[in-house]
Amino acid sequence: MDRVVHFEISAAEPEALVGFYENVFGWKVNKWDGPEDYWLASTGEEGTPGIDGAFMRPADGTPRTVVTVEVEDLDSTVAKAKENGGRVAMEKMAVPMIGWAAYLVDPQGTVVGLMQPDEKAGM
Repeated sequence: MDRVVHFEISAAEPEALVGFYENVFGWKVNKWDGPEDYWLASTGEEGTPGIDGAFMRPADGTPRTVVTVEVEDLDSTVAKAKENGGRVAMEKMAVPMIGWAAYLVDPQGTVVGLMQPDEKAGM
């Protein structure tokens, strides 16, 4: 069974959200050392229930929260989504040393992220 493993909260100024979430929930937030403006949020101690996430700028300017589901086969999952009324919001892309990612839109308009782990992605 595929599981939610990550979330993304998008906003016009995601860096301005850092203090809010750190102060309100005690999360630890650090800017990712990658090519995109992306702030990683640790929501608890390793090994405890819950998932970690991130803050980012929305590509289309619309603030939203997206959950990311880890899948065994991204291409197969995208095909199944299309067969069941979904559409692709962002085509498959490599996240270096992490895996392969894509975004879907479900039949009611909710964006869902997909991640297929692969440490060799993008290399």
